[in-house]
Amino acid sequence: MNGINKIVSSGRLVEQAALRYTPAGIPVIEFSLAHESMQMEAGAERQVQCEMHCICLGSKALELARLNAGCEILVKGFLAAKNRRWPAHLLLHVTDWQPAQVS
Repeated sequence: MNGINKIVSSGRLVEQAALRYTPAGIPVIEFSLAHESMQMEAGAERQVQCEMHCICLGSKALELARLNAGCEILVKGFLAAKNRRWPAHLLLHVTDWQPAQVS
């Protein structure tokens, strides 16, 4: 099965857990991202607000750990179940991020 699972979103860093390391020594950080925007749906504008639970590994996790709450960032990644026990609980796995462009 080869499906598309790509997410691009922006938001404000709400909170982040302490940087930790996997048993293999890979840096990991979990964080929440608050998103607000206006979107078109069925020909009408709709205000969208949500909070996403995210995880980031590797060198990007090290960089993200240096940010303060309130920073606006753009993230790219994919969705996966948080764990096998609760497959409907989604976690955004961030593979890349950058500071958001403020307009």
